Amino acid sequence: MAQQQQISSASVGFVTSLDNATLYSVQKCCEKGNDCYVHVCSDLSLNSLPAKLINGGIAGIVGVTCVFPIDLAKTRLQNQRGQQLYKNMMDCLIKTVKSEGYFGMYRGAAVNLTLVTPEKAIKLAANDFFRHRLSKDGGRLTVFKEMLAGCFAGMCQVIITTPMEMLKIQLQDAGRLAAQQRVASSVVTTLKMGGTSGVLSRSYNASQVTRVSAIQITRELLRTKGVTGLYRGLGATLMRDIPFSVVYFPLFAHLHQLGQHSSEDPSVPFYWSFMSGCLAGSIAAVAVSPCDVVKTRLQSLKKGANEETYNGVVDCVRKILKKEGPGAFLKGASCRVLVIAPLFGIVQVVYFVGVGEFLLGYTPYNIYSA
Repeated sequence: MAQQQQISSASVGFVTSLDNATLYSVQKCCEKGNDCYVHVCSDLSLNSLPAKLINGGIAGIVGVTCVFPIDLAKTRLQNQRGQQLYKNMMDCLIKTVKSEGYFGMYRGAAVNLTLVTPEKAIKLAANDFFRHRLSKDGGRLTVFKEMLAGCFAGMCQVIITTPMEMLKIQLQDAGRLAAQQRVASSVVTTLKMGGTSGVLSRSYNASQVTRVSAIQITRELLRTKGVTGLYRGLGATLMRDIPFSVVYFPLFAHLHQLGQHSSEDPSVPFYWSFMSGCLAGSIAAVAVSPCDVVKTRLQSLKKGANEETYNGVVDCVRKILKKEGPGAFLKGASCRVLVIAPLFGIVQVVYFVGVGEFLLGYTPYNIYSA
């Protein structure tokens, strides 16, 4: 009996980052004998990937739909320098709706909704995979190994994240550039007529933004720069996503563990998963916000009037510090927190409840049957 309890504890320790259905299954499996750890790991590798794809897709689609307007505001706030079109997030959203309509807040959402499924699936699956590889004995991971697993997960996800962000940023920032051009032309006209600058507040009701699709941008990048064009800003994306994953996954694992009912019943309420995902995501988002600003600037192909161009990460950091000061690295930080917190909260709820496992018919008795 003592031996079975020891085996169960070690195995459950290994799967602290798995969903509640899986935890229950592991416990049942551990009652059968000493081959529990090998048996569980083998079955996980065979059956969990399709479920992770479904979980990542559902969570990503729901999360992106809910928070995408805030993400658009974040991109536009991060990209503006010199002439300040937007005072804050609400000002940006109001002016966007006035000039582009309600759906203007969702410019670029189609790219995210298309690629968020593999992006989230890769992130979550890679983290689980590397946690498994780093815990050969089935025991609990050290904080360093948890951070290492998160680091590898961040490196894997940029395969999808970089082109997704590249396309999304062009679509999101198009409205800001168009608004800037309208404001500039209106100011010139008004000055010639001897008027005041009051036109600045009315210029957002002017002509519509020229529509450019993600497919058109992709074709142009492939034609002019090849595949590497889609991976512009790869270094900055790695600089953001690796530290994010290093902070997020270990922090989430420890916060999530605090919500376990007991050592015998390691399942966690769904609301605790949500709160853990929100808190861990918020802290990680703030920590890497400067890197996100640099990445956004580097991936923006079109610039507004008198806006700087950058030749790599170091040049971008140097010019931002020189012309805008250290505070510029926190532009859009509050927006990013409002995007990441609910997004990762939703992701973890879907993941831990096991929606994908349920849809595929993976029950505790047919996934882990002997």
